[in-house]
Amino acid sequence: MRRAALIVLALGAASATEARVFLTQDQALRLAFDGAVVERQARFLTEPQLARARELASVEVPSALVARYVATADGRLVGTAYFDTHVVRTLSETVMIVVGSDDRILRIEILAFGEPEDYLPRPRWLAQFPGRALDRDLALKRGVDAITGATLSAQALTDATRRILALHRVLGEPATPGASP
Repeated sequence: MRRAALIVLALGAASATEARVFLTQDQALRLAFDGAVVERQARFLTEPQLARARELASVEVPSALVARYVATADGRLVGTAYFDTHVVRTLSETVMIVVGSDDRILRIEILAFGEPEDYLPRPRWLAQFPGRALDRDLALKRGVDAITGATLSAQALTDATRRILALHRVLGEPATPGASP
């Protein structure tokens, strides 16, 4: 009995330091693209593409490897999903950002959040992103409202959105699933 209590305490301590998971990657993709065909496409940016993405985003783009998930229905592009994991304050957050064929945000979903829940962006705040494009207004205190008491969360998610839109622009139109890259 005492051993079982110690195991439960140890498991509780371990999970307190892990991110709270709201959705798996598969669940998020199904939520965004129900009924569509989704294909993962991995791309390596060239040095000039990476430099251009950093310039467009005005934030760090840490890797030349980009994975995107291209969704089609009836042969038409529905959207492209990207997953971004970044540090908010000291712990990580993973988000899915879906970009439409018009290079605008379709939706954002938070998959995992490691910071205290008080810093978690709420759905009402996230609702200001759909329809936004990569421009100078996609920034805190310009076109994006801050979150009182959670400025770092707001900044991290706004930066992730800028990074994804810049990568999307640099990569160009995704190949239709089933077609050769």
